[in-house]
Amino acid sequence: MRKIHSIFKALVIFCSLAVCLGLTAPAVSSSSSYWPTGGWRTSTPEEQGMDSAVLAKAVDFLQEKKEDFNVHSILIIRNGYMVMDAYFYPFTQGSLHDLASVTKSFTSTLIGVAINEGYVASVDEPVLEFFPERTIANVDANKEGMTLEDLLTMRSGFECTNRPTEVTLFQMMGSPDWIQFTLDLPMVETPGTQWVYCSPNPHLLSGIIREVSGMSALEFAEEHLFSPLGISGVDWTYGPGGNNMGWGDIRMTPHDMAKLGYLYLHEGSWDGEQVLPPTWVAAATGSAVSLPPGFPMVDYYGYLWYLNSSESYYLADGRGGQRILVLPDQDMIVVTTGGGGRNQYGVLETLLTSYIIPAAESGAPLAPNPDAAALLGSKVQQVAEPLTERRSPPPLPEIAQRVSGKRYVLDANPFGLASLSLTFEEEDQALLNIAFMDGSQVDWPVGLDNVFRMSPGRHGLPSAINGSWESDDTFVIHLDEIGNINQFRIRSTFEDEGVTIEMQEMTGLGGATFGGKVEE
Repeated sequence: MRKIHSIFKALVIFCSLAVCLGLTAPAVSSSSSYWPTGGWRTSTPEEQGMDSAVLAKAVDFLQEKKEDFNVHSILIIRNGYMVMDAYFYPFTQGSLHDLASVTKSFTSTLIGVAINEGYVASVDEPVLEFFPERTIANVDANKEGMTLEDLLTMRSGFECTNRPTEVTLFQMMGSPDWIQFTLDLPMVETPGTQWVYCSPNPHLLSGIIREVSGMSALEFAEEHLFSPLGISGVDWTYGPGGNNMGWGDIRMTPHDMAKLGYLYLHEGSWDGEQVLPPTWVAAATGSAVSLPPGFPMVDYYGYLWYLNSSESYYLADGRGGQRILVLPDQDMIVVTTGGGGRNQYGVLETLLTSYIIPAAESGAPLAPNPDAAALLGSKVQQVAEPLTERRSPPPLPEIAQRVSGKRYVLDANPFGLASLSLTFEEEDQALLNIAFMDGSQVDWPVGLDNVFRMSPGRHGLPSAINGSWESDDTFVIHLDEIGNINQFRIRSTFEDEGVTIEMQEMTGLGGATFGGKVEE
């Protein structure tokens, strides 16, 4: 274990119901003695200088744009108080949500904490020195000179392909030792010179946390980051060797997501404790790297954080609409979760520029507006309710009984499915069982009456699923994994003893067609 000892650390909507019922906290600045360690306090928007009527229009806008951005939740914190906390059916308050690449900003933060705690000297330390017992391939002067900062800014110099899909990431995940795979990658650029989005970089940072502390990234976070901030119940997927996935798959609630933004908004300070050095926060959210042209909403990159220099905000960003936006000039944090969509960045930009920022009319309280506050509360309650109505399902085709209960062993596919079976024993509901290559399996009830059936899915997070017969031999399933982000369209065409699966992931992972045969 490698540790630099130091004597001292660096010195340096419940909301919707509260608005409707008038159960609000007094308007005070976020610089007060109140900290949200035990939970966020609520306030009317007007008490924090925001217009409830404009925020009500924001809820309408998000509901209208569900095809462009399938929003799951939006949380707005101003002056340290929740002024809007909305959950869109079928996602519910208190549920965990996969943060996708927002995880990278948590991994980055853990490196800052490790520096603050004395486990790491600085971001200038060479990466290879953290792995003295490994034999590493393709070692040259560039690889020997690669530093922590190069990983943090996505300028490692590794040969890494990330378009149109993250090819190198999937290759890494197919290897037996993800840390070794990454360390062995050839170098194609001088470190610190070329920005390339490369998810193996933050996974290497997760491994470095284990090397210096003897703890997994999750264990280290629970002791040094989550505990001080009052974050609990976090789930974070492990890879080989007990290393958490440094690039993704951390799961927590939107309320806890906002705490990371609040920590950065306060320059690493939390209730009298300096969890991060202020210099780290400045560097992590500063304009370290100019991004290539074409990035929506942002133009610079810090330490696994994105920046918008013209509007003076920074954000952690993840596939499907997972975001923590920090707007220092507004003393505001905006958290969204979602399930993808065809134009999610366009929706977010309009949401910010046409609704949220204009709603922040003043740094001082506005005059009370109980009618507007009640309208906002009603909008928040409405979007939490199911939108679909039950329809009488048509009679099942003859083939439904022929394939019912049979298990189909599937060809190799990028989604890790090993086999599936469909059982049709009820008029309005079927049962889908999927076994995965990792040995796990999930049973999902499937609504045949246009109504989603809710049930626990992977990682214990709720899923919503319905389906229908498209023709006499083709059954189509819509599987919304909600908190796990993914939305799948699974089109199964049955013939004799075989099946052809056309599977499309709707949030950006792509699709594939593969076959299967009845299990012998």
